[in-house]
Amino acid sequence: MKLVTFTDLNATIATIGVVVDEQVVSLAGVAPDMLGLIAMGAVGLEDARRVVAETAAADRMPLERVRLLAPIPRPRKNIFCLGQNYAAHARESMRARGLPEKLPEHPVIFTKAVTTVNDPDGAIVLDPHVTQSLDYEVELAFIIGPGGKNIAREEAMSHVWGYTIVNDVSARDLQNRHQQFFKGKSLDGSCPMGPWIVTADEIPDPAALGLRLRLNGETRQDSTVADLIFDIPTIIEILSLGQTIEAGDIVATGTPSGVGMGLQPPSYLKVGDIMEAEIDQIGVLRNHIVAA
Repeated sequence: MKLVTFTDLNATIATIGVVVDEQVVSLAGVAPDMLGLIAMGAVGLEDARRVVAETAAADRMPLERVRLLAPIPRPRKNIFCLGQNYAAHARESMRARGLPEKLPEHPVIFTKAVTTVNDPDGAIVLDPHVTQSLDYEVELAFIIGPGGKNIAREEAMSHVWGYTIVNDVSARDLQNRHQQFFKGKSLDGSCPMGPWIVTADEIPDPAALGLRLRLNGETRQDSTVADLIFDIPTIIEILSLGQTIEAGDIVATGTPSGVGMGLQPPSYLKVGDIMEAEIDQIGVLRNHIVAA
């Protein structure tokens, strides 16, 4: 299923739903929001399927007549992120910082603040007083269903509820200035997400997914999830080591090479730019850069 958070074009109250054949079926009677639906586990998904089966065509809303929000507009926690998790990107990052091109021996983990979450077509503000090195990063993200602690790699995939796309928009100057990634990764609106969550049963092999990012129509990033240095089971095993992960936690798995920082010379985002972050079997985020 493709699960969305949406409003109709005239409303301000967000509702969750299922996208079926370019139409949206409301799940307002199943759960108050996406986090509530995730917390219901298998029962919530069964209820969602039942509602879809029982909703007549006349009671479904055309997708073009709703506004999609981020699937989880306000996560309970910061978004977990993996840095330098594609080999080519790790090397381009090292080169850009004048460091030896050495792959990480352990996952590089940071977080993005919950205030970074943006809609799948949301505007991203570029304030030159804040950053002059704004960059893009297409990433596959997964959402935790059943939580746990000290999860074994062999059991890890049973904890994945679904998949979505994030664009980990990054202020490289802030990222370098503060050494740790948090500040440069946490500007307001710097994590477009969506356009929906695809449930895990529909993507049995996430490693087979292709992902790419186009900037003003030009392909800048193009890879497959199979190129991850640390795959999803490994990420879950390591994240949950001594630390409880919970239903609704969002984990972004890293970005491939081709970011603006890695180009010679570097090429950063500017007002008017349009980014399209795309992942096979999920969809596309289209976000544009606007002036402060």
